[in-house]
Amino acid sequence: MSPPLDAGDAEAVRSAIGFARRAQGTADVPVGAVVFAPDGRLLAGAHNAREQLGDPTAHAEILALRAAAREYGDGWRLEGCTLAVSVEPCTMCAGAIVLARVARLVFGAWEPRTGAVGSLWDVVRDRRLNHRPEVIGGVLARECSALLEEFFAGQRDATGSFE
Repeated sequence: MSPPLDAGDAEAVRSAIGFARRAQGTADVPVGAVVFAPDGRLLAGAHNAREQLGDPTAHAEILALRAAAREYGDGWRLEGCTLAVSVEPCTMCAGAIVLARVARLVFGAWEPRTGAVGSLWDVVRDRRLNHRPEVIGGVLARECSALLEEFFAGQRDATGSFE
């Protein structure tokens, strides 16, 4: 169960959606992520760039966390920061969220096939780990899901299979 929405959660996810849209027209899945400092200042934003960079770790969350850590100035720790993502993070990204000590995770669409924040796994709330961020899921879920549906519909050829 998610805690109640903070007044800025929808705006944070809207910002992530804006970054996701930057991937449109590329071969990358349109997922966006943004990191906000405790004072609400935008530290970094990114979209998926695996195909563009030829890097299997170039998920939006990883790219945004890396850039935010450089900007925030506390080494790799993003304590007190909020990460907003257009889609539920995968296991790699969920692990990075825990390791970066992100305080809050807000995301849009649930991802039943690969989600690691409650759908398939729940990495971020595993009691065996030494950090567990607050999690708010399903924010602007329809809008976030629509981006993915549009992308994957475009990936199918006339026979209904993936290219």
